[in-house]
Amino acid sequence: MKEHIKNVVLVHGAFADGAGWEAVATILMHDGYKVSVVQHPETSYADDQKYTKAAIDAMGAPVVLVGHSYGGSVITEAGNHPNVAALVYIAAFALDTGESCATIEQGLPQASKAFKPDSNGNWWIEQEHFPADFAADLPKDKAAFMAISQVPISTDAFTHKVTSPAWKTKPTWYMVATADRSINPDQERMMAKRAKAKTVEVNSSHVAYVSHPKETAKLIEEAATSAPVNQ
Repeated sequence: MKEHIKNVVLVHGAFADGAGWEAVATILMHDGYKVSVVQHPETSYADDQKYTKAAIDAMGAPVVLVGHSYGGSVITEAGNHPNVAALVYIAAFALDTGESCATIEQGLPQASKAFKPDSNGNWWIEQEHFPADFAADLPKDKAAFMAISQVPISTDAFTHKVTSPAWKTKPTWYMVATADRSINPDQERMMAKRAKAKTVEVNSSHVAYVSHPKETAKLIEEAATSAPVNQ
């Protein structure tokens, strides 16, 4: 019987924290997986790498590494960790060498115009536009709370250029959110295609992992049961 991966590390994106993974984590744990949700601070790319690699280290076994949105940029480098056996991108930045989240957004702009910088080197989504631009398919009260509890992303994290994309050497899966207003869905398709990712599409806002937890968990479990286990 083929051995498969039983460990999953979940990495949130910009403007969010790890709480959004609760429904996905619950499904995975019910199905017998050990789950770690990274609470990286979005203060710098180096900080976010440190927190993510620490979570991978703590597993001590092969993992499926999952990233949403900016979390995709994080897992693209952190995925080079020897314990990472597979990558899963959920409406995320699967960046190539020399790219940053900013360059992808400039190449084919997203629909939202609500991303604004402050005087401290951080970026926010204007609260009044957050539900429509980030979480349009969530209940209004949930999207409104996400807006007031959002975690700003530093300019450093958003503009950091990837140097060694793990998807070039690791099996990869990708979920495209077809109604995404934060990353252009055509950019998501482009990134998935060049990563040779096994790709699914869902009719979802940017937070596909929150609005479509069953489909998200299914894709993660497909990676866990399909990727070769090297150790």
